[in-house]
Amino acid sequence: MKQIGCGVLLMGLLLFGVPIGVIVMSGGKQPVETQAVPVGSVSGIPARMLEAYHLAATKISSVVPKCKGLTWAVVAGIAKIESNHAAGRSVDGDGVLQKPIYGPRLTGSGVGGNTSVFADTDGGKFDGDATTERAVGPFQFMPATWSARGQDANGDGQKDPQNADDAALTAAAYLCGNGRDLTDTAQLHSAIYSYNQSDAYVSDVTGWIDRYTQLGSAPPEGGSATGGAKKVIEAAMAQSGLPYSWGGGNASGPSRGTCCSPGGKSGEQITGFDCSGLTQYAYAQVGVRLPRIAADQAGVGKRIPASQGIGALRPGDLVFFGYGGDATISHVGIYLGSGKMLNAARPGTQIRQEAVWSDGFAGGARVI
Repeated sequence: MKQIGCGVLLMGLLLFGVPIGVIVMSGGKQPVETQAVPVGSVSGIPARMLEAYHLAATKISSVVPKCKGLTWAVVAGIAKIESNHAAGRSVDGDGVLQKPIYGPRLTGSGVGGNTSVFADTDGGKFDGDATTERAVGPFQFMPATWSARGQDANGDGQKDPQNADDAALTAAAYLCGNGRDLTDTAQLHSAIYSYNQSDAYVSDVTGWIDRYTQLGSAPPEGGSATGGAKKVIEAAMAQSGLPYSWGGGNASGPSRGTCCSPGGKSGEQITGFDCSGLTQYAYAQVGVRLPRIAADQAGVGKRIPASQGIGALRPGDLVFFGYGGDATISHVGIYLGSGKMLNAARPGTQIRQEAVWSDGFAGGARVI
């Protein structure tokens, strides 16, 4: 559970998709050795898992030579929904999960959102259950699918669904099919749908692909901003490190706040900004008068719907959070580019850069 912005609690949901069926496709050349893949860091993804996603993108041409557009972000989007990047598991240097991941027993009970019955196919070899099926590993493959499609990404002679490298490359190959062009939106959606036959699943995964593409594309800090947007970002960045103050800040600059946040935190003795006070100040530096409340700021300029994803945002745009439409918007930040924003997050924090939150993302507004 995350307390965000000007005082609202949001619950993050972890969804587990179950791949349906097995795709038959032409095999490719098996990778015979692993290699170090230089990667940066992406907020919310453990470093060793991120390395596995990059490795899959590097090696996919040896498995499905005709595949185009398979990026680490595509692999990461699947892993986010399937296991939240192996959340709660340690991954060793060889990519092995120290504690295996097993999905619910697929008996038709509805647990995990699946109401179909899957009879055992592997005698418990992969899923530890000799009577029924369970999806396995950080990419939640069915045992039958893994038996037919598993890849040995690290060249150790084993195809292990609980190995991040093996599982990531297998997911990549699964998505590529016989040689899809994943730069084509329709083919990308078809690939994701083949992984889990649910339109909601496709929407969730593509949303994360878009987010990760933004996060990993370039340094933040509004480097591509120009004109008024650049001045807004510079004005906001200059306030970095100032404390959050409930009700604090306005078009003139930081100020003492008021009492009290929904959590009972007072800003009366703190000189700083809350979320909308910061944006109001930054935009005032280019002559734009924003309303004081985040929900009201969402009505200024050109509204950018959440359905368009963060890829529709430009540096300098306002970015909003809340549930149930504009009337519930409770938090606002300034988009910096590359999937990041600058904001005054909550009591007890300082003005800072961070990844655009997934919880409650409510789109943005282009004011200048």
